[in-house]
Amino acid sequence: MRLDPRKIAMVAALAALVGALYHGVLPDLVLDWWQRPDDSHGFLVPLVSLYVAYGRRDMLARLPVRPAVGGGVLLVLGILALAAGEVGAVQYVERVSILGVLAGLIAFNLGWVQLRALAFPVLYLLLAIPPPAIVFNAIAFPLQLLAAKGAEQVLFALDIPVLREGNIIQLAHTTLEVAEACSGIRSLVSLVALALCIAFLFHKGWIARTVLSVSAVPIAVVTNVARVAGTGVLAQHFGPEVAEGFYHSFSGWFLFMTALALLALESLLIRRLERRGTGAGGGRTRAA
Repeated sequence: MRLDPRKIAMVAALAALVGALYHGVLPDLVLDWWQRPDDSHGFLVPLVSLYVAYGRRDMLARLPVRPAVGGGVLLVLGILALAAGEVGAVQYVERVSILGVLAGLIAFNLGWVQLRALAFPVLYLLLAIPPPAIVFNAIAFPLQLLAAKGAEQVLFALDIPVLREGNIIQLAHTTLEVAEACSGIRSLVSLVALALCIAFLFHKGWIARTVLSVSAVPIAVVTNVARVAGTGVLAQHFGPEVAEGFYHSFSGWFLFMTALALLALESLLIRRLERRGTGAGGGRTRAA
């Protein structure tokens, strides 16, 4: 596909505009990705968005270009949200406003049809923005309790004496606390981001995409329960030093890769079912 110099110049100008508006917001966001392990998946999200948008370039070229005035309204609302976030010192509002600015720029210059085609790459960027603390805590604490309850049931099934009080697991020789860092929220957010990426890159049907994306939640929860239960087993039989040493760091990485492998396996099974359904449908059509 031949590149139009005018389009390249327009994209460069719009990128410069966004850079000027968010010159103080984006560096802080990238710094959060670098310094906070819970948010490190943010480096991947913009790359996926750009890849998906680039993959739709031929489809976008075939769509009509009808600049919409309503896009300008959306753009203004995004800029107002940015200003409100700066005045009120609400960092999350400042960061989220970039989605409105991007959507407004696309609709104002290209039209609503083009924006609809780019809806997923734009909305996917939301996963790169760390949620506010109140939302993070509201999710993390129930996950802590769920991990503790699940680990308690596993340890009980393995005939290991266990007593749980909230997120505290009491064993015969030691006590384990399912802290916020062990809630599994880090792996949950990262796995959901990867599930959405796989769903929209390798599946076309909305049912398949939804099933794959939603399944990331129970997969992340189950693997985190396995991690906490494994910590309890090691602490019971070999002492807390073993459970809190190399295993504590390695298990998190290993079980996340296991969760990712389960997600990939699920994707392969769904694709096989999709192909089988298409083949069966084609057979019925030929017979008719």
